[in-house]
Amino acid sequence: MKIRINYDKVKFRIRDSGKIKTCLIKVIRKENKIPGDLVFIFTGDRDILRINWEFLGHNYYTDVITFNYSKEEVINGEIYIGIETVKRNAGLFKVPQTEEVLRVMIHGLLHLLGYNDGTEEERKIMTVTQEDLIKVYREEKNGL
Repeated sequence: MKIRINYDKVKFRIRDSGKIKTCLIKVIRKENKIPGDLVFIFTGDRDILRINWEFLGHNYYTDVITFNYSKEEVINGEIYIGIETVKRNAGLFKVPQTEEVLRVMIHGLLHLLGYNDGTEEERKIMTVTQEDLIKVYREEKNGL
């Protein structure tokens, strides 16, 4: 089991990566799955747009794209995070950038765990789940 964080031509660097990795492992175990190999790749708008177009046929920027390589109960995958979009969204939603980064990391991980957001009902379930997990992370980080 290994969680790696890579940076592709961006100046951004994540803080508290150890605590975030611990949180992500807890998310996987909470769903009764086994942590496998996960790679989070932070990239810029140009590259996230290229990936979105090449693999999904979408011609727009996004904050997260997930490639699922899981086998049975072992969760494996690559999660590309468009950090420029994440920064814009943090401002738009008036949340700290670190929280928005965690939000998209959890969102991508939830996709690997079988959650979807294709319908309004699926989006609601996924949003409630990710916000509950962020709240738990915040409480643990603050020692509550």
